[in-house]
Amino acid sequence: MDRRRFLKTTGLTLAAGTGVLSAPFVARAQAAPIRIGLMAPQTGVVAAGGREIIDGFSLFWESAGNQVGGRKVEIIVEDDASNPDTALQKARRLVEQAKVDMLFGNLLANTGLAVANYVKGNGTPYFIPVIAADDLTQRARIKNVIRAGGYSASQFSRPLADWALKQGYRKVAMISQDYTFGHEQCGGFAQAFTEGGGTVVGQFWHPLNTSDFSPYLGQVAGVKADVVFAMQTGADATRLIQQYASFGLKDQIPLLGSQNATDQSVIRTMGAECEGIVTSAHFAEGADLPATQTFVKTYSDKFSKIPSLYAFSHYVGAMWVAKAINAINGKVEDRDVFLDTVLKTDLPDSPLGKPVRFDDYGNPVYDVVIRKTMKNKDGKFWNVPIGGYPQVSQFWKYDPATYMKQPPYSRDFQGIKKT
Repeated sequence: MDRRRFLKTTGLTLAAGTGVLSAPFVARAQAAPIRIGLMAPQTGVVAAGGREIIDGFSLFWESAGNQVGGRKVEIIVEDDASNPDTALQKARRLVEQAKVDMLFGNLLANTGLAVANYVKGNGTPYFIPVIAADDLTQRARIKNVIRAGGYSASQFSRPLADWALKQGYRKVAMISQDYTFGHEQCGGFAQAFTEGGGTVVGQFWHPLNTSDFSPYLGQVAGVKADVVFAMQTGADATRLIQQYASFGLKDQIPLLGSQNATDQSVIRTMGAECEGIVTSAHFAEGADLPATQTFVKTYSDKFSKIPSLYAFSHYVGAMWVAKAINAINGKVEDRDVFLDTVLKTDLPDSPLGKPVRFDDYGNPVYDVVIRKTMKNKDGKFWNVPIGGYPQVSQFWKYDPATYMKQPPYSRDFQGIKKT
């Protein structure tokens, strides 16, 4: 969609002299508009995901009539360029020049961490529907950084490990992108799997933007695993899934993945090579829940594609924060009251179809679904629930204080139980 068409369909306009987007001008006869700074990568390695962040976020506010708590809403969009230095620069512009009341967004962990460290010093509310770095709501918690619609990286891989054990799998090989998001998702899986009696027979780390996975797949084939856990995002996920099939492993060793591995942003252009992959997540676009299917249809009708995690998370994040703003009659200027109200707000009517709440650390507690990639009636692949785990927190079954005494997950610490 080109910029002119996007502006027309969302009702947003270019703010004069800024090159950013804002809601249509509304006379300020009463309360001033609530100003929201949305940061999304419109250029760089994850620009496609950034487009869907904007689409999902703007879809919610359009459905709300661009108002909340008796006040109009003005959205100012900035391109973080998939770069932490740029993200920091844009966050400063939004807070110090545009005077936004809150920040939303970013996609990559390094951009989100840069913004989180900035708002730590000035108290600006910052809502992160995608940034999943565990410690932002654990050991290094920042009170004004809240995962509205988001999740911690290791949160969903633990139930998947438990599910794998219940299928009789005992030896897992893991292949992952070599950065914090991968380390944390693999750590959650490895710890839960080995504590349940399984064994990690090999972990293989590859750099971002790997084009040839054959060296890693050769090693995976050689360790005699009975299941493989893969943690990739974006183009890496596409290439890994395609090469896993072409290498002949698809029919030999079942493939499990992180939720981003079979996100719509990955599988919507793929064929049978993605069929049958099992992942875990809080959202399954193929669920037959009425609330889920209403959202999927609304989004698909507007944007001609099934919503991805990025679109869904920012739609839900906006919905969650909007409910809190309504509860305080739009008075977001009192930041302490605003943030406390968000944390106390439950979301019973989201596209998840099930109630969601925050834990004491600003991270949502979800009913987690085990999903399998299947074809729908239109011949398109999507994720369909095949199992579930109710009320999964970022701490799984661990006591939070005890859990946080162990080191954060990294290449050197994967929580693997020694036998």
